[in-house]
Amino acid sequence: MITLSRLSLLSTLQELFGEIVIQEEVRREVVERGKGKQGSDIVDKAEWVKVEKVEDLSVDILSKEIEKGEAEAIILAKELNANLLPLDEKIPREIAKSLGLRVAGTIGLIYEALKRGIVQGNLEEIVLEVKRRGVWISEEIMEEVKRLKRLI
Repeated sequence: MITLSRLSLLSTLQELFGEIVIQEEVRREVVERGKGKQGSDIVDKAEWVKVEKVEDLSVDILSKEIEKGEAEAIILAKELNANLLPLDEKIPREIAKSLGLRVAGTIGLIYEALKRGIVQGNLEEIVLEVKRRGVWISEEIMEEVKRLKRLI
């Protein structure tokens, strides 16, 4: 959500999914800690963003390995039998996949939005803008971006 906000593409989530469910920790991170930053007001007021409380001992256990927000996201996605869980960090993605969840990173969401015509532009240029805004992207992802841009 933060990266999409930085790119003024937060509404892409609504266009891709209609409604999204986030957990309280992500809401706190985006709305309260991110107050005044791009996207915080949108998340706070958007009717298409639902907030769920996660009360599961598994969150405490997972939080020893990954950030609390990511742990809550994984547990909530499992509880809701979510179609897709957006995660960018490698270890949380591996944990989610091991639990049978389907995951996609921010770049994957942007690719899908480009493919559907929701977002206009060039995938590689958008990814370079993400990098310019301080988001680390591995060389492996950059190679995949070069491959995918030929498919759009």
